[in-house]
Amino acid sequence: MDNLFNKKMETLPRKEIRELQLKRLKETVKKLYENVPFYRNKFKELKIRPTDIKTLEDIRKLPLTTKDDLRNNSPFGMMVTSLDNCIELHASSGTTGIPITVCYTPNDIDVWSEVMARCLSMSGLTKKDIFQNPIPYGTFTGAFGFHYGAQKVGALVIPSGMGQSERQLKLMDYYDTTFISGVASYAMRLSQVAQKIDVDLKKLKVRNGLFGAEMFTPGLKKRIMNAWDMDVHDIYGLTEMCGPGVSTDCDQHDGLHLWEDHFLIEVLDPITLEPVEPEEEGEIVLTTLTKEGMPLLRYRTRDIAKIYDQEVCDCGRTHVKHTTIKGRSDDMIIIRGTNIYPGQIESALMKNQEVGGNWRMVLDTKNDVDMLTVEVESKNQLSQVESMDLEESLKNDIKSVIVFTPRVTVLPPNGIPQEGLKAKRVVDNRKKD
Repeated sequence: MDNLFNKKMETLPRKEIRELQLKRLKETVKKLYENVPFYRNKFKELKIRPTDIKTLEDIRKLPLTTKDDLRNNSPFGMMVTSLDNCIELHASSGTTGIPITVCYTPNDIDVWSEVMARCLSMSGLTKKDIFQNPIPYGTFTGAFGFHYGAQKVGALVIPSGMGQSERQLKLMDYYDTTFISGVASYAMRLSQVAQKIDVDLKKLKVRNGLFGAEMFTPGLKKRIMNAWDMDVHDIYGLTEMCGPGVSTDCDQHDGLHLWEDHFLIEVLDPITLEPVEPEEEGEIVLTTLTKEGMPLLRYRTRDIAKIYDQEVCDCGRTHVKHTTIKGRSDDMIIIRGTNIYPGQIESALMKNQEVGGNWRMVLDTKNDVDMLTVEVESKNQLSQVESMDLEESLKNDIKSVIVFTPRVTVLPPNGIPQEGLKAKRVVDNRKKD
């Protein structure tokens, strides 16, 4: 029972969690029906009223919400309260369309700080830590979530912001940083920069890291742990819920605890939208239970994972656990009739010790046939013969996962351009009909 920030809530008996969820779900449904025309219209279409929600299972009567619904009502059409009652605005990056805008009341910020404090504490953060936050401060939710949570724990926060990798490493050395946050691929990028400028990461005081904002496999997690000689935890979240802070893995490292007093999780078949069986893979669908500014019902995250059928974790927490995110239902690529998730490719690559931290899939069409090339950086500079040997080895490793043989191109360290906060794993140059 170490690393508990809020022992009472984190170890609440399952029966009490469900009772609290039902109470909060009813309140949320009523509030949305009364204040948001989008939901009121949906309720009328489905011929339901808030009073029809009598059990948690009745959530299936409620409408699903999609990213397009949010975009169509952007920026403030999904708000329950007026902007007068809000003190902060955040938005998704908008890389795939109109940014999703979320406004926070003072209580929303308090809840966000609370769930983030639980996640950070679970990852080992204490008030004795010096916490460096190399994430861009701005409308993107990441930096502020970590910042608020770390402050709530009582750690000393260095708001170093994104980029300037050499400066990040110098700050860690100068201030004796003990805990870092960010994006998994950026942690690997920092380890490459450290090698280039002769900084020995293992001589820094950094002993813990909590990373999110993109999917990363157990193989990449192990890479980061080895490069930095630190413990690494995975955090899950999305702008539409609060930002980071929805769930995190405990020291058991076998799934992420989702804070069920604030979020109600379902796992649905992404095609039929029916619930899957326990421990069966599907799309995570989330309902907010305590949001005041912009609550959401049954939000389709598009993230693929499964829930563990387990009452209490060995860490003592009673909140449900889900697996790491396998990929997104809308990130699945179909090539030559085969369904491929980028995570499957990453799992195969990370097993090879000669592979660096960065890679991407490049899709092209040649003679009307879809072609897949996997570009991957080597950990160290290789000779031409060594590169060819590695390419051949990786071809076989990937083929064992995705059935057909891709082309593999091994590039030198830092050979793949780094654009923006998250690593770009898929470049699709195929002809579009």
